[in-house]
Amino acid sequence: MINLAQHFLDLFIESAPWLLLGLLVAGVMKTLVPQDWLGRQLGKPGFASTLKAALLGAPLPLCSCGVIPAALGLRRAGASKSATTSFLISTPETGVDSISVSYALLGPFMAIIRPIAAISSALTAGLLVDTEKSTSAQSTTTAATSCCASKRACSSGTSDKPTAQREQTMAQKLAEGFRFSFTKLLGDIALWLLIGLGAAAVIKTFVPAEFLAQWGDGLLAFVVMAIIGVPMYVCATASTPMAAGLLFSGVSPGAVLVFMLVSPATNVATVALVKKELGGRALAAYLTGVIGVGFVFGFLTNWLTEQWQIDFAEQASHSHQLVSAPLAYTAAAVLALLMARSLMQRS
Repeated sequence: MINLAQHFLDLFIESAPWLLLGLLVAGVMKTLVPQDWLGRQLGKPGFASTLKAALLGAPLPLCSCGVIPAALGLRRAGASKSATTSFLISTPETGVDSISVSYALLGPFMAIIRPIAAISSALTAGLLVDTEKSTSAQSTTTAATSCCASKRACSSGTSDKPTAQREQTMAQKLAEGFRFSFTKLLGDIALWLLIGLGAAAVIKTFVPAEFLAQWGDGLLAFVVMAIIGVPMYVCATASTPMAAGLLFSGVSPGAVLVFMLVSPATNVATVALVKKELGGRALAAYLTGVIGVGFVFGFLTNWLTEQWQIDFAEQASHSHQLVSAPLAYTAAAVLALLMARSLMQRS
């Protein structure tokens, strides 16, 4: 148990500075990318709006829960089916917070290929949706609220304040964005981040590398990771320490990437939203984009890892060296206090 606690503490300290950095950037993104502007950009079907949705969604600080009402709001604001699908995939699969934590725990290679894979899967699914004939939209209020019902942390990114009150200075907007990042967003991910860190610590402490490595690095490993990831409700940030535990315990990098793509983007509420709002063919395209493209990038990741002789442990250690020990401990203390406050507010 001592080793388990030590591994958990080490992972928490390693990820804390990068997660705080990601939350700061998330606050800036929240300030600079208003919801109504997104709706105007994504209204037309076709490649351009689908690509815009993928690129705009990728860095946004929304988890699997928060993206549902946000995507529904975009759809109601006139976003096309393809753009809505693309946004629904790219947004939870990656984000500025998860990219920073990926860099800390997995190294720069994973921090780069993860958002590329997320955007590619979102674009593929959106274009597949675009090939179907338009069908009438259906109401999905139940689906949009099912994963967040009675949870104050769920945010659609819109505001019901009067127009006069929204006319704020940039400093006030940034302050509001940071309040979003360090309260609502952190509240969304705090519990799942602790679960992810705990799972990574358990894997690192008790699961022998030979047990996980037996799945190999091919299609079987990808299928296993998809089966594990599809039913899980875990955000991109929380899935990262789990992925680190799997990677350093013998699972291939490609299979780990499949897990990081599939687990945040597939849950019951999201599947229900796609089925009711966009139709059955859109749901098939959604799952094809997430799982199929995930497999393709899984094979690509394994091939690049072998060709470039990537040492993930060494890459991760370099990222740790960028942060001094006093700064890491301070960041961990600050993050712990913020997470404790968020969890107490939700209880």
